[in-house]
Amino acid sequence: MRTFSKNTVVFMGLCLLEPTVLDAQDVQPRVYAPAPIGVNLLTLGYGFSTGAMLFDKTIPIDNATADIHGFTAAYSRSIALFGLAGRADVAVPFVTGDWEGEVVQRGQTSSRTGFADPVLRFALFVAGAPALTRDEFAGFQPKTIVGITLRLQLPLGQYDANKIVNLGSNRWVFSPQIGVWHVVGNFSLEAYAGVWFFTDNSEFLGTKVQSQDPLYTFQVHVSYRFRTGIWIAASSRQSLGGAVTIDGGDKLDPETNNRVGLTFALPIKNRYSLKLIATTGITATVGNDYSTFAVAWQMVF
Repeated sequence: MRTFSKNTVVFMGLCLLEPTVLDAQDVQPRVYAPAPIGVNLLTLGYGFSTGAMLFDKTIPIDNATADIHGFTAAYSRSIALFGLAGRADVAVPFVTGDWEGEVVQRGQTSSRTGFADPVLRFALFVAGAPALTRDEFAGFQPKTIVGITLRLQLPLGQYDANKIVNLGSNRWVFSPQIGVWHVVGNFSLEAYAGVWFFTDNSEFLGTKVQSQDPLYTFQVHVSYRFRTGIWIAASSRQSLGGAVTIDGGDKLDPETNNRVGLTFALPIKNRYSLKLIATTGITATVGNDYSTFAVAWQMVF
């Protein structure tokens, strides 16, 4: 049987914990894989998304499509809290893209380049993953881990109240999530349930107030890790709810979306990793019915 150095084992744990490379609601496996405390992870990601943009009735755009390039810089540090393992992440996305659609039955195009809303995330493993040093982690064999996360999306992205298409959302977004990660041999089975809460956007299409109901999300993932440290994961995510109201009027168009994805991770030496990610929409009523192809480079230090 092949053996790994202590640094390799540490990295194999932490490299599973990348912050979101693209959409904060996209499929993301191995969120609750453990890592030793005091280890840092830097992620640089690029993603290309193409396909339909399904707007709700509050936005007067029909038959919209987009080609979007996203660049993300993210930093993560594994920490200890009350003897439990945890992690703090920050991700800053920069986006450039072209949108095309019909506004009042007339074709129009738009281009945007700038920063989207940054994301902060805190994760705590409440069962099955105690806070361990690097030496202790090298001999740790997890079985079942229960974790909770809280994500915060800050309204700092590019936003113009006079434009229909924006990179920022001009509102705060909070998302608690609970998840279970279970190991069976070389397989990992995961299930997450979360909810997204939105504050009002008081500058929607000028001076209108946009409100949105909570959006519920559910994810399942199955991954397989090879002895070399390479792993591959198949994922699915379902989102429900999130009906929108303008100026206190009737609720419009709740979301019912399903996405699937594949992730391939390749460790490179002891400190680096390369990930290839592909996701696509299966069904969508409102939101992004697109396909995304991404690559992420990671470094442990």
